[in-house]
Amino acid sequence: MHPKALLDECASLMEQVFKFDHPTDAVVARFFRENRSLGPRERATLSDTVYAALRERLKFEWFARSGSGSKWRKLSILGFPGDRDFLKSALTDQEKNWLDNCLNASGNELLAPHRHNLPEWLASALREQVGDEFDALVASLNQMAALDLRVNLLKKKRDAVLADLRQAGLACDPTPYSPLGIRLQGKPSLAKLPSFMQGDVEVQDEGSQLLALLMDAKRGEMVVDFCAGAGGKTLAMGAAMRNSGRLYAFDTSAHRLDALKPRLARSGLSNVHPVAIAHERDERIKRLAGKIDRVLVDAPCSGLGTLRRSPDLKWRQTPETVAELAQLQAAILHSAARLLKPGGRLVYATCSPLREEDEAVVQAFGQAHPEFEPMDVKGLLQGAQVSQAEALVAGDGGQSVLRLWPHRHGTDGFFAAVWQKRPV
Repeated sequence: MHPKALLDECASLMEQVFKFDHPTDAVVARFFRENRSLGPRERATLSDTVYAALRERLKFEWFARSGSGSKWRKLSILGFPGDRDFLKSALTDQEKNWLDNCLNASGNELLAPHRHNLPEWLASALREQVGDEFDALVASLNQMAALDLRVNLLKKKRDAVLADLRQAGLACDPTPYSPLGIRLQGKPSLAKLPSFMQGDVEVQDEGSQLLALLMDAKRGEMVVDFCAGAGGKTLAMGAAMRNSGRLYAFDTSAHRLDALKPRLARSGLSNVHPVAIAHERDERIKRLAGKIDRVLVDAPCSGLGTLRRSPDLKWRQTPETVAELAQLQAAILHSAARLLKPGGRLVYATCSPLREEDEAVVQAFGQAHPEFEPMDVKGLLQGAQVSQAEALVAGDGGQSVLRLWPHRHGTDGFFAAVWQKRPV
């Protein structure tokens, strides 16, 4: 496609995305469906341009106040990846001069919001948590996330899969913490990779793998993934159970559970039972009360720990939506806790860095449920053969928790707390 036409398509997509009425990945997917003539390279360029503008929105919008043309065209010029000569062939002389001035702007000319590119309420919350590490955290959030895989131990050991992937020409290494993880260099296509097609590996961020390891699901147990989504952690727990026992995958979205089906078929698991529920008080949940050995509540949350992948979330979430989510999280955790038998394990997790969704929910649950005793997260991680477990744990109010940060650990931002229901 001619660069001028490609830039016009970028501007059109940019305008749709910046309405923020739907998740960016859904808007991009719809745009591609409506423009089927776009080839793989054009699609990659459009997607990369949009995500670059979302990551650096405040800075780009500040630059866009000068120059000529529409805001969406200017944002597209600033976010356009790769070959600058290719881009400049689509620009007027005035636009070329404007772009050079933007690229040569020094850090001293930028205000703090233009450097961190976060809404102020979120910048304040993160700065309060990480202090002097704030700039490092911001830099990490503006980087693309690595592509991590989880090895399916039902089928192969990690060393064997590493050898298979390297033989297939992929550069990869073991993940630094998870004993199940492999980190790929770049973003290779996996769809036709034999290791992926035959279920030896699944795409799963290393942090998400650690949540499943905290569950430590055993052979023959009754286990519930209360908010299963597309089932990444469900599959990890099913493999840990060696395809025995009974593993329920609950979710209020049948559509999300549908995404589990092809993954389940590749995995070789037969102990997983997906169940679409109406809400956290569904009758099908009540029938299991007091019968379950382990429950994972990977709660619906702001998703602000995943800004490397979904930078639009920082512009779509607000303090008000976070407060609403915290109420929902508390209700879900309360309902999930009723499933456990005495001695059973409860894991509460989010992919949010915010205390309102994490420590505050955990503290309130602990006060309301004295029958649940906090567990030592570092010891649990060490028992699961997680490397450098002490680097992954934080303490709050006497309860240790898993706390992962992109700039410290190279994972998405994750949080988890663990309890055991006291024996009668």
